Amino acid sequence: MKILFLIISLLAGLPLQSQTLITGTVTDVRGERVAGVNIYLKDSYDGISSDTTGHFAFHTVETGHQLLIASAVGYHDHEQPVILVQDTLTFSITLKENIAKMNEVLITAGSFEASDEGKAVILKPLDIVTTAGALGGIAAALQTLPGTQTVGEDGRLFIRGGESNETKIFIDGVLSHTPFQAKVPNLPTRGRFSPFLFKGTTFSTGGYSAEYGQALSSALILNTLDFPVQHQTDFSFMSVGVDAAHQHRWDKTSVSVKGEYSNLTPYQWLITPSYQWEKAPEAASGTVVFHRKTSETGLLKGYGNYSHSSLTFYQPNRQQQNQSDVVSLQNNNWYLNTSYQEILNDKWSVKTGIAYTYDDNHLALQQDQLHEKQRGLHVKTVFTLDASERTAIRLGSEYFYHQWERQPSGLAPSEQVLRQEVEDKLAGSFIETDWYLSSHWVSRPGVRVEYNTQTGALTWAPRLSLAYKTGDYGQLSLAYGKFYQTPEVAYLYDHRDLSQEQATHYILHYQRMNAGRTFRVEVFYKDYKHLVKAERQVYNNSGYGYAQGVELFWRDKTSIQNGDFWVSYSYLDTKRNYHEFPASAVPVFASRHNFSVVYKHFITALRIQTGFSYQFASGRPYYNPHHSRFHADRTPAYHNLSLNAAYLIKQNIILYTAFTNVLGTKQVFGYEYSQQPDEQGRYPRRTIGPVAPRFFFVGLFVTLTKDQQENQLDNL
Repeated sequence: MKILFLIISLLAGLPLQSQTLITGTVTDVRGERVAGVNIYLKDSYDGISSDTTGHFAFHTVETGHQLLIASAVGYHDHEQPVILVQDTLTFSITLKENIAKMNEVLITAGSFEASDEGKAVILKPLDIVTTAGALGGIAAALQTLPGTQTVGEDGRLFIRGGESNETKIFIDGVLSHTPFQAKVPNLPTRGRFSPFLFKGTTFSTGGYSAEYGQALSSALILNTLDFPVQHQTDFSFMSVGVDAAHQHRWDKTSVSVKGEYSNLTPYQWLITPSYQWEKAPEAASGTVVFHRKTSETGLLKGYGNYSHSSLTFYQPNRQQQNQSDVVSLQNNNWYLNTSYQEILNDKWSVKTGIAYTYDDNHLALQQDQLHEKQRGLHVKTVFTLDASERTAIRLGSEYFYHQWERQPSGLAPSEQVLRQEVEDKLAGSFIETDWYLSSHWVSRPGVRVEYNTQTGALTWAPRLSLAYKTGDYGQLSLAYGKFYQTPEVAYLYDHRDLSQEQATHYILHYQRMNAGRTFRVEVFYKDYKHLVKAERQVYNNSGYGYAQGVELFWRDKTSIQNGDFWVSYSYLDTKRNYHEFPASAVPVFASRHNFSVVYKHFITALRIQTGFSYQFASGRPYYNPHHSRFHADRTPAYHNLSLNAAYLIKQNIILYTAFTNVLGTKQVFGYEYSQQPDEQGRYPRRTIGPVAPRFFFVGLFVTLTKDQQENQLDNL
């Protein structure tokens, strides 16, 4: 939690030990002062922007050899090695103009850039963990952005009328096959990865780069932190568990280890859960992160994670409302990710990575028990050529291997055991160019080619993005692309001849950014073809559908002193005729209207950051056997007001609290109907809702850097 500690301390103006004051001025080659330049220390959150006179000044607690960076639109980045001591350092920085970045145009259609150094910054890792209601979950925080759907009984990402499996998550460019924890029906899941593992994200709600494939709707690209700058030890004591982490840094190598344990049993003693639990959700995980500098510009990263989770509860029987079914889950998951990046020369750079996933899942519902295994491999290499100041070319190749296996378990030896297995192999290549046509126009044409061994099909996916700078602060963007994806494995087990599903995206986007304020409006249309469809119990690729809508986003970090807020709204019109649908209809996960407000405020006198979030979603369709029309009924609207607060007890200790659905609004995610009518000819139903009407979280987070550890030892 060092990031939260530094941000609150900086805003509160608290005195920090061993500070260095970095000050100076920024000019161009003509000697004119440059305002709005970002000056910061690399791999830290210490920095500031130059004022109207080109002057800057900020404090830092970092020590030793560091790299001071100055960056601004229209100029080449300035990098200067510095040695930090407990004193004042003054610099005169001269920036050189960059022709290709003069009045720079950015490809923004369908994309929310969240890197710490990105020009179009929307959400940073700190934004994610301090968003009320998100409880530190990346997916939950992203659900406050336009284009997302609130599906409370699932917890995964549903984007622009697409199912959750249509959004893929990439870590350092390579796929995470199981980015979310294992789940059971009607209970939400959470992501496996902490937002503090990443330096930034790119969340694309459509029209994304040709580099990424096998996702019909969306790509979430997460980039892990680079080489750390110091030793650090963290402890967390939470109402749902504990964790501990240590990071050790040498000259060219660093290793971080972390262990986590969570158990909701104590929490359920304090609430009245919707289900009767025999074993509350329990999980344990271990993580190792490795960094190695192979040269001045080369970096090798390694990430490994193992997690185990289990739960057992009683769920009402769909046939007999007065009876319950035992639902049990045990999951073991391994994920390994290794990446390497290097600048080869003045023109060429390379980034390569490999990821492996192994997932072992045991699910039991009454007497039915299912054992599922999943293995996934992704290997990828991307080369970038800086052909000129106006042109950059990216090209690469990748290989996907996916194996699924399932069989009933817990059967008597005399019973026949049915084992099913599916293998899917896919090879892909892409080429894409960023071409600055002028100081106001940029284009990104690209094409992606894939060959799938499951279907024997070769697919071509052209993609094109255009952006035009309308003024100093605004730009207009267009995006078009075709996207393909292998059908869900549940259908491949029995129907091996299914081909790739397809979606075509059309996006029109306008964005304006100025003085800490961001306004975005986006209109989109998606055309679905070759979706999996059941016709007389035979599955084929005759399904189709569409999704269209408009989205608005406003963020303001300057109008309210010490305040930061954003507002988003999405309108979605979508229908599909796929799976077992008898006709074209709105899917159960899609709501027409989604609205959210997030506000954060820093109370400097009290050393507290507090905030709230409010989310609204109009009713979602559900199947009612008493209605003659399919998916004609709607659930009640979704309302959720959440609060959170972080209190800086000491320089390295934070108390964090969070409350979801503080008003206790009754949430209805849908209904399950019995398959058999009662004596009156009616089909009994039960409501699908949250595990508990409210959720609260309390955590104490302690960070010890090398200096703090030495100071505490001296005090002893």
